[in-house]
Amino acid sequence: MRRPWRHPASWAAATGLCLREVGDLLPRRFARRAAASEDLVMRLQIHRKLDKHTGCVNTVAFNEAGDTLISGSDDRMVMLWEWDTGSVKLEFHSGHVANVFQARFMPCTDDQTLVTCAADGEVRLAKIQDGGDVITTLLGDHAGRAHNLAIEPGSPYIFYSCGEDGLVQHFDLRTNTATELFHCRNNFSKSGSSSIVHLNTITIDPRNPNIFAVGGSNAYARVYDIRKYKWDGSSDFGYPTDCYCAPHLIDNRSVGITGLAFSHQSELLVSYNDENIYLFPKNGGLGPDPKLSAKVGSNKGCKSTKVACEQDIDEPPAPQAYVGHRNRETVKRVSFMGPNDEYVASGSDCGRIFIWRKKDGKFLRAMEGDECIVNCIEPHPHAMMIASSGIDNDVKIWTPSAIERAPIINVEELRPRKRRAKLWHFDLPDLLIQQLLASEHGDVSSADDEESSEGAEECRVN
Repeated sequence: MRRPWRHPASWAAATGLCLREVGDLLPRRFARRAAASEDLVMRLQIHRKLDKHTGCVNTVAFNEAGDTLISGSDDRMVMLWEWDTGSVKLEFHSGHVANVFQARFMPCTDDQTLVTCAADGEVRLAKIQDGGDVITTLLGDHAGRAHNLAIEPGSPYIFYSCGEDGLVQHFDLRTNTATELFHCRNNFSKSGSSSIVHLNTITIDPRNPNIFAVGGSNAYARVYDIRKYKWDGSSDFGYPTDCYCAPHLIDNRSVGITGLAFSHQSELLVSYNDENIYLFPKNGGLGPDPKLSAKVGSNKGCKSTKVACEQDIDEPPAPQAYVGHRNRETVKRVSFMGPNDEYVASGSDCGRIFIWRKKDGKFLRAMEGDECIVNCIEPHPHAMMIASSGIDNDVKIWTPSAIERAPIINVEELRPRKRRAKLWHFDLPDLLIQQLLASEHGDVSSADDEESSEGAEECRVN
């Protein structure tokens, strides 16, 4: 007798439910397993649009409880939303004089302390008073746009900033002080001088908050350990403890990094412009000087270089690639999704949200999230839902509420998407400007990347 076909996701859910009922599966583990179900990913749809900003929304983030969303925009306003109802709980001027690039709640402060950074290079502190008034103060600044903040997990006081001036700063809200840690430079060796790396992103390892990584206008994600910094300024802290780079991008000067994220397993996710997204396993880096490592590795087995031949070089495992999206026009973030980071998500120049399965890079969804470009995707801290934003003036909340599952398609089957002509403007980072100029002069192959600027614009899939 033939058994009726059951969908694997529903069959696994039913099995898990039975195991929980008989006591063979802890309720908490069952809840986490259910929250990571691929079936939920395939049912994501727009739950609500939060539409009150008057400019592009560059940053979204949930609070620790997950009931409040913060957003920042080109209109220089910061808004706190009750996302489920779509109502604004609080809005205030950030104090910045240019586009707000990031706004974050500080942990364990009852959502009363926020930090922001912006295109004016400033890093500011916002304190919400009992009556609802907000006081903003300047904490530090960069000599260029400040793109990204990294909040130390569980700390109400410590966070970092990075900017296009290559500067990484450490902030302590107990004293409201900013410490300039180092300027990131292209040269890995301690001898000689080199140009600045324009930084776009910084992230902290949630399993070890002493470890943070930065990325910008070259192909290397650099990892640092704050414990090696001497607070009296006596240490030479500007050189990484490890570096990560996709093997085929080593010494490639035409790419840079726009987004970084650590998983809860200390894996490092790296998003390149004009390239793919790559996941590197823990301890899968190239060492503090990747160029030296590559040189030694290439000489392994030869007789002419005695030092190189005597060293036993272990090749790092190849990173997992996530392909299909397009990341050229803006600085895009990259995120994990799921209670155990089971999925990878990114925006795209075609206005879609791309979701892949983390373990094997399988493409799962491409959801239309913006009329032009999706830049930010923020996962909810406790549920399978996300917030997204981009060139549109709204924030979109996605929940797994669709009655029907989205159809499974191959990334190659995605059709070019016509996006509506729209008057929007953003400042390109120096890195992207250099690459666009290089491509026009034929230094970078870009025949497949050209877009028509007449009428509606067309987005092609890589």
